Amino acid sequence: MESKQKDEIVQLCPRYHRAIELIGRRWTGAVIRVLFAGPRRFNEILAHIPGISDRLLTERLRELEQAEIVSRSVETGSPVRVTYGLTAMGRDLEGPLGEIGRWAERWLPAEATVL
Repeated sequence: MESKQKDEIVQLCPRYHRAIELIGRRWTGAVIRVLFAGPRRFNEILAHIPGISDRLLTERLRELEQAEIVSRSVETGSPVRVTYGLTAMGRDLEGPLGEIGRWAERWLPAEATVL
């Protein structure tokens, strides 16, 4: 690889690293993937992700909301209903996460467990 190409890769590193750290957190990809189908209430998300705890789902949703990938909508009334959906930034992850899924199907063994 030419030296200039190596320098360009190094210059991209901070944004790339930040994106990988955010999306690569445990259960984050699963939460986003569930929301690709549309807005969901907390318990609906929880039901679609076997093995995730209430506490961890809450933590991931807060992180994704803070990163502006997920939006939280509160419907007043009785009972109060809270739904989570993807923002434009979150919906834009469908392509990259789909590619990761295709890569995983091709290269990772089926018996691999969730880390």
